Amino acid sequence: MIDHTETATPSTESQEAADAAEAPQLPGDATAPGDATAPADATAPADDGAEQADLDRLAEPDPAAAPDDVGEIAPEPEAAAADAEPEADTDADEPPAVVAAATGPRTVGRLVADVLRAAGVRYAFTVPGESFLGLLEGLTAAGIRVVTTRHEGAASFMAEAYGQLTGRPAACLATRAVGAANLAIGIHTARQNSTPMFVLVGQVERAFQGREAFQEVDQVGSFGQLAKWSAEPRDAGEVPAALAEAVTQALGGRPGPVLLSFAEDLLDEEVPAEVSVDATRAGPPRAEVPETRAVLQLLASAERPVILAGAGVLRARTSSDLTRFAELLHVPVIAAWRRGDVISNDNALFLGMAGYGSPPSVRERLEQADAMLVIGCRLNEVTTFGYRIPAAGVPWAHVDLAPREGGDGLLPPTIAVRSDARAFLRGAVQRLRGAVLDAGLVDARRATNERDRATWEQEAAVEGGEWSGPGIHPGRVIATLRRVLPDEAILTTDAGNFGGWAARGFRFRRPGTFLGPTSGAMGYGLPAAIAAGSP
Repeated sequence: MIDHTETATPSTESQEAADAAEAPQLPGDATAPGDATAPADATAPADDGAEQADLDRLAEPDPAAAPDDVGEIAPEPEAAAADAEPEADTDADEPPAVVAAATGPRTVGRLVADVLRAAGVRYAFTVPGESFLGLLEGLTAAGIRVVTTRHEGAASFMAEAYGQLTGRPAACLATRAVGAANLAIGIHTARQNSTPMFVLVGQVERAFQGREAFQEVDQVGSFGQLAKWSAEPRDAGEVPAALAEAVTQALGGRPGPVLLSFAEDLLDEEVPAEVSVDATRAGPPRAEVPETRAVLQLLASAERPVILAGAGVLRARTSSDLTRFAELLHVPVIAAWRRGDVISNDNALFLGMAGYGSPPSVRERLEQADAMLVIGCRLNEVTTFGYRIPAAGVPWAHVDLAPREGGDGLLPPTIAVRSDARAFLRGAVQRLRGAVLDAGLVDARRATNERDRATWEQEAAVEGGEWSGPGIHPGRVIATLRRVLPDEAILTTDAGNFGGWAARGFRFRRPGTFLGPTSGAMGYGLPAAIAAGSP
């Protein structure tokens, strides 16, 4: 049998890019003469007594339209530069292929490496150990670059940071109980960050198991509980099914780390040449038209709506779509904790990052919202200021690969949409082109947004005031870094109170330029920076 466990966790951060949404047939005329309404992208005010947003006037999407037919709404040149998406690896978004049968027998270690390569793994970080030498040889033969580190904790942090930054899974490897214990902090971080990652751990030989052999531990029952899913195949016949399930769990739904434990002697066993592994997976889910319409109506009909955006937006590489969506509806954006680069902080609709280090205005704005869209965010304790957001009685929508369903003290969303962030946003933007919005509400939102932005800018300034502590004023360090670093520079951070200075005062101008652990793990910053600099 395969000894395996799956650790269930509610909700998710949307982690995978989707193809462009289907292009709708756009209405030809947004407003009729004399209407007290305005198009979604209009700037002229209108009479106050308008009807609520007439989103039902939009035509239904054309299911025959090709993804490439989606019309991009070009932002202003400065906005386009600020929200430029990070470049992905050329095949980062391709689904894993079936690992075909070999021309001759291959070892279990080589089969594992071939499956990882097909799943998108290009880097493996490790402190090499004798219990998985058969796997190391397979990785090299499969074209996966092996990066050696001084400590397994750093290896797991580097794998997590690489996956968080690129959307492509990386692998980390360690030997038996002692090495796996050091990997644990990175496994937990990957789970908290919803980062796809393969954790491969050597185990004592099967003949010695159950005798408290050297460095023996139940790795599935211990460290595997930190992962999304874990297994330890007992013989070569169980390996293909375990590998296929590992790929599905790591990359499907809410992405996360998976742990596979292999006995040292198993890795050198030969697998019949005809063995293949089906590692394909379904594409990300897309919102239905009625769901998209309901979310748009929720936001367009509110006076103080807000968008709370998380890593699902970043990993789907759809920050520019989020920016345009917010601009069309005149709804401000607040970033989830440690996701401050979700849109350009110079955009007038950006109102800061929630969580530790945020100025008071961020929490106040979230608490005062009369409608909320949470997209690609799992609403963790820090982002929600102790699970106080969304506030009781506030209607809210959750767009996510696995939206919240309530329970454990969390209120269920008013509207739950199971969708990839990019698919939802592109479909919503298409529906908003030419949409008729309540001009009175639009004017009210504009005025509120201007006041809120001015308040945030004043509270987010960190370089002023007196400094009575030792050394240089931390706020001036942050301000200087922003002044001298190029916009595309990647900033990484550890856990600790010092991170509050960057959280409040550093202005991120490009998506994919910030790496930080939502797990609160110390020691993350340097390994993450090394991984971010990997070619």
